[in-house]
Amino acid sequence: MEKKQLERFGLDWSGLLTDSDKEADIYIKGIPFDNAASVGKGAASAADRIRYLSRVLPPSNENGIFFEDLKIKDNGNFQPDLNWERFFNTIEREAQVIMGTEKFCIFIGGDHSITIPLMKAFGQVHRKEKIGYIHFDSHSDLCDNFEGHIWSHGSPARRAIENCNNLNDEGMTFVGIRAYEKEEVEFYRKHKDILVIEAEEIFEKGVYNVIAKISERYEGYDTIYLTLDIDVLDPAFAPGTGTPEAGGLSTRELMKILKELIANLPIKAMDLVEVSPPLDSADITSWAALKLIYSVFGQRSLLKKSF
Repeated sequence: MEKKQLERFGLDWSGLLTDSDKEADIYIKGIPFDNAASVGKGAASAADRIRYLSRVLPPSNENGIFFEDLKIKDNGNFQPDLNWERFFNTIEREAQVIMGTEKFCIFIGGDHSITIPLMKAFGQVHRKEKIGYIHFDSHSDLCDNFEGHIWSHGSPARRAIENCNNLNDEGMTFVGIRAYEKEEVEFYRKHKDILVIEAEEIFEKGVYNVIAKISERYEGYDTIYLTLDIDVLDPAFAPGTGTPEAGGLSTRELMKILKELIANLPIKAMDLVEVSPPLDSADITSWAALKLIYSVFGQRSLLKKSF
């Protein structure tokens, strides 16, 4: 599909689009699925809304560094499928192809259940490597079965452990946590090598402590998957999400942490989930998500220029 055709369909990204796989630095794929959301839905429309808002942003980071050299290939959305199992199998299969290109991959949900097939694909692509998993969220999402389903948006981290043979407790980090199910507390007690950095700790010790702790933890790792639930932010900064939890991070804090991790760790793929435009006010949450994505763009551009 030609660039002009992509733009006509709303895939904008500040004019950085390319239809060339060879030229692309970053692949983007939308996953319009929120059937696993337990409270507020609407995340299925997030990818398209974020794309639409991107058309008004210049290709620049917050420090005035432009990245017109960065090329984005937006592969559109996965086609919705009412058959849940078949849909997840499709995501897993196609994500393996995308991740296997070695391009940096950004998947835009969708509720957090989409991380289940994505992480399964990531584990397969990097099955011979030492992999890590960084989970930004107000919730741990470690329930074995939530509201009667093992593929709930309350279960992606639990499924990641099960589906990735080369992911162990030492490779798992949870950031911004401030809400627990009893089952999750028991899980942490049995798996003491998992690192949990609660939102309260970030408030008390600051973002540089968090950055240092995570960076040290992943020394020697080959590759890392990062999943970012927008409700890691305080609802004051991200009201448009299905399960908001008071007491979270500010957008400023999250941007700084994300920028440093992208710059210094071997993060190869990420997702951004749980943005719900129908629950949002003045697109506050979608704008925050877009700013986070552009923070990643900026860091990837700087990494590209350093080689």
